[in-house]
Amino acid sequence: MSEATLDVQAGEPLQPEGDLQSVESAAPTADRERFVCVDVLRGFALLGILVMNIQSFAMVATAYMNPNALGPIEGGDYYVWLLSHVFADQKCMTLFSLLFGAGIMMMSEHQAAKSLPAAGLHYRRMIWLFVIGMIHAYALWYGDILVTYAICGSIAFLFRKLRPSFLLTLGLLALLVPSLISLAFGYSMSYWPEEQIREMELDSWQPTAEIIEEELSTYRGSWMEQMPDRAFASLMMQTFIFLIQYGWRAGGLMLIGMAFWKWNILQGKRSSVFYTTLILVGSLGIPIILLGVHRNFEANWSIEYSFFQGSQFNYWGSLFVSLAYVGCAMLACKSSSVLRCLRPLAAVGQMALTNYLMHTIICTTIFYGHGFGLYGTFNRVEQLLLVLAIWTLQLVGSPFWLKRFRFGPFEWLWRSLSYWQIQPMRRAVG
Repeated sequence: MSEATLDVQAGEPLQPEGDLQSVESAAPTADRERFVCVDVLRGFALLGILVMNIQSFAMVATAYMNPNALGPIEGGDYYVWLLSHVFADQKCMTLFSLLFGAGIMMMSEHQAAKSLPAAGLHYRRMIWLFVIGMIHAYALWYGDILVTYAICGSIAFLFRKLRPSFLLTLGLLALLVPSLISLAFGYSMSYWPEEQIREMELDSWQPTAEIIEEELSTYRGSWMEQMPDRAFASLMMQTFIFLIQYGWRAGGLMLIGMAFWKWNILQGKRSSVFYTTLILVGSLGIPIILLGVHRNFEANWSIEYSFFQGSQFNYWGSLFVSLAYVGCAMLACKSSSVLRCLRPLAAVGQMALTNYLMHTIICTTIFYGHGFGLYGTFNRVEQLLLVLAIWTLQLVGSPFWLKRFRFGPFEWLWRSLSYWQIQPMRRAVG
């Protein structure tokens, strides 16, 4: 399944006046700079998520989970897939969910500091995020994650006052649920009717040439011709897949992100030794994921093994790798000179909702029939080249925009709707 992201601010903007210039002058561990650390990590995750989402934009859906869905993968395509799988797949959703939980704590603390209730603002934001996500899913792309975040964020908010150790425990238990469901399905497959397994294989894992051609024709067709497939896939994402996987994973990670915020991990306030240890521990995820790659290819990516049991290596390994990314980002933010170099990345993170939606707008225009109709024509190497081009556009464009405006366009819309008041957009000159 596709991953996606958004601006995880749950309350006030991460920098009170949206002033990215503070990146250049702040000491790494100052209070005003803790938000920059979050922006940097979010920007990194936002760019990384496109490495995975491009596969759903450009290729038939089954190729996202099964690299052999279109035939044996080899050459440059294999190495692009391998690097994407090891370093991006599920890692960026993990980071964004952690940051969403941290955003809930940021908003709550900000409101408490002003002696204002947090619940009203939070739930208005979640309602409008849900609306934006529904429009995104049904009008543009079935891989939307905003609806999932809005629902999970509404629930996670209720736990914000728990001790961090309780939040961590609840989060880990939530993460365990989809893993147990997946293993239960996998081990029960030997009792399934053969025709049921084959039907599932054709629908979700190894489609025939006719099924592939039908999907290519659908997404190379008009916007209305795409609608039935997009609506069905979106509904499945928001119901069945949410209930057995995405809801538990995203919600559990939000709780862990709240615990991390309370422990000052995501503010860059812990010691360099702590973050170095986090990197070393997180690196253990790489051999776990590589073992999964070996086992899946050994099983020839059969649905009987790889769909359920074989996915568990990356499911858990991605959590470790994400911890390593957190450690790297926080260490980078402790260096003023490095932090200056990360200014464009922080700007991407500050405009993450806008940049995420722009991924969809750009890629559906390129690949779908209401645009250039190139769906199914880019191999994985060519997809990566497009990703690099979009990265460049957003790393250049985001700082340029924020020099002139206080928010990204969709951040401004979300904020104005949440407050029921048009927010000031342009920066004061001079």
